[in-house]
Amino acid sequence: MNKLAQAGNFSLGDRTVHRVGYGAMQLAGPGVYGPPRDHAAALAVLREAVAAGVNHIDTSDFYGPHVTNRLIREALHPYADELVIVTKVGARRGEDASWHPAQSPAELVRAVHDNLRNLGLDVLDVVNLRIMGDVHAPAEGSIEPQFSALAELQQQGLIRHLGLSNVTPSQVAEAQRIAPVVCVQNQFNLAHRADDAFVDALAAQGIAYVPFFPLGGFTPLQSQTLSDVATSLGTTPMQVALAWLLARAPNILLIPGTSSLGHLRENLAVAGLRLGEEVMVALDGIGRA
Repeated sequence: MNKLAQAGNFSLGDRTVHRVGYGAMQLAGPGVYGPPRDHAAALAVLREAVAAGVNHIDTSDFYGPHVTNRLIREALHPYADELVIVTKVGARRGEDASWHPAQSPAELVRAVHDNLRNLGLDVLDVVNLRIMGDVHAPAEGSIEPQFSALAELQQQGLIRHLGLSNVTPSQVAEAQRIAPVVCVQNQFNLAHRADDAFVDALAAQGIAYVPFFPLGGFTPLQSQTLSDVATSLGTTPMQVALAWLLARAPNILLIPGTSSLGHLRENLAVAGLRLGEEVMVALDGIGRA
């Protein structure tokens, strides 16, 4: 049995993926801008991830920009039938590596075509509309024009499934009146628990929840409780944090990113890590604190 299957599977529309996947963001250069520090190592990470059983890769053409998608194509094309590549649109990069909204229908259409071209695909498995909001936190407001533009591309056969990123429950409900939503990608981890109720509501609808910054992002998780649990289990704090997410809800799909083969292997190993009830209670306390 594929070791990643130990963590179970979940659906993304009509596709089924292992709950432990891979996020390609960190393959780009510093600040998610420019080429990787080590081109060969980036290709090796992608190839080992798929060889280990990863069948869910998260990316975007604004990583780099264009860098991660071109690396994925170079490393993995032609793609295995079981591989699901999820991308996102809604932002662009400035020449100074800054991040800017790119939310007009014309910009979204252009972004979808950029993703198709750079990934070497005729149709994208899943496209997430990334709402900029307050950068890493959602902000209320209608997303009808943006989501409608992507729904039209879906009807044209360029996109199989649609998702959302950095959104509120009301924005998901608005989008669902336009087209089905198969996943939501928001910030969520042991310490950042604003979406606790949202995760459960999506699970009840069979919608995947994909946490970004599962290990804290640019400010890695730090907790004595987390460290103590890791020591008692003979594992790393980051592995425990990922295992907590897997145990938190059955609809959570992990996409931890790395440019290191060693870290990739550590991340994938969490598929077999089980946390007891007492450990879960202790870890839950981190978010409440």
